[in-house]
Amino acid sequence: MITLKDVHKSFGPKQVLRGINLEIPKGESMVIIGGSGTGKSVMLKSVLGLVAPDQGQILVADQDVTKADRDAFLARFGMLFQGGALFDSLTVWQNVAFRLLRGSLKRPKSEARDIAIEKLRRVGLTPDVADLFPSELSGGMQKRVGLARAIAAEPEIIFFDEPTTGLDPIMSGVINDLIREIVVEMGATAMTITHDMTSVRAIADKVAMLHDGVIKWTGAVSDMDASGDPFLDQFIHGRAEGPIAAVR
Repeated sequence: MITLKDVHKSFGPKQVLRGINLEIPKGESMVIIGGSGTGKSVMLKSVLGLVAPDQGQILVADQDVTKADRDAFLARFGMLFQGGALFDSLTVWQNVAFRLLRGSLKRPKSEARDIAIEKLRRVGLTPDVADLFPSELSGGMQKRVGLARAIAAEPEIIFFDEPTTGLDPIMSGVINDLIREIVVEMGATAMTITHDMTSVRAIADKVAMLHDGVIKWTGAVSDMDASGDPFLDQFIHGRAEGPIAAVR
């Protein structure tokens, strides 16, 4: 579903991506791990066409990202943002139905509201939450609303950017379970960026380790602990000593 071929990207003198090669099959959950500043977010933005690569090619369902019609292309994606990114001035249901109230996916208001309430139920929130504002919700509830918004338009591909950031261990487990269930249920292709190794083990089919702008290792999550790769081994065990230098 997603293919990156020798993708490079620099910002001025800073080389961020130095030749990314990665394939994510349809219906698979791929988790990208790596330290801060290694290029994970730039890679995600490149797949969405928000950042144009300097070199290489990115294909989504065999379509070149740089040549795709933007509205039709972006309609294939759902996104759960790291900080929730809910609109404070909109009610919960309006946040969930944001894409269904405008653009090429526009639905009648009553239909959009019904879909929003259905998606809220899917993530464990009751209909009475629909008319509240994000400020009236806990962090865990806001994350669920963000997840409901990500799936509201039945996307083929869902991106999760640090889905458990700021959540306690129990709520993190709830969100991980929801993500796994929903991705399997929808048959969606998922790409997740996270530092949380508990999330990696809960939601990944495959894992890719990104360091210094290249993929150092990729493979099944079940092979991760016995990979023999020094970069991956240091990262997943949180060791200070190893080939990844700590920023001091």
